[in-house]
Amino acid sequence: MKYTIDAQGKKLGRIASQAASLLRGKGLASFKPNELPDVGVEIVNASGIMLSEKKLAQTKYRRYSGYPGGLKEANLKEFLSKKGVGELFRMVILRMLPRNTMRSRLIKRLTVKN
Repeated sequence: MKYTIDAQGKKLGRIASQAASLLRGKGLASFKPNELPDVGVEIVNASGIMLSEKKLAQTKYRRYSGYPGGLKEANLKEFLSKKGVGELFRMVILRMLPRNTMRSRLIKRLTVKN
């Protein structure tokens, strides 16, 4: 089953939580938390999401290399200019999925189109 979500004029978190729920198969009658559902999610018009100027400046994304002094931090505006909207959706949805062995297989079923 393939779901399509139109992101034009919608907020990032609302779309991401909906996509994460659909990727897990929670909308199906045959939902089992330990089985990989046959579901794909496509997000179209990703560049049309609604982001306020305050969110662009204040939202921080951090990553840590594991080495001393290896904490990197960027706000949302810098992240979008470097990585783009597709990678932003992928990262936000990945962090909403459960941290288990199915996580990497679930995120491969997500496609984001500008």
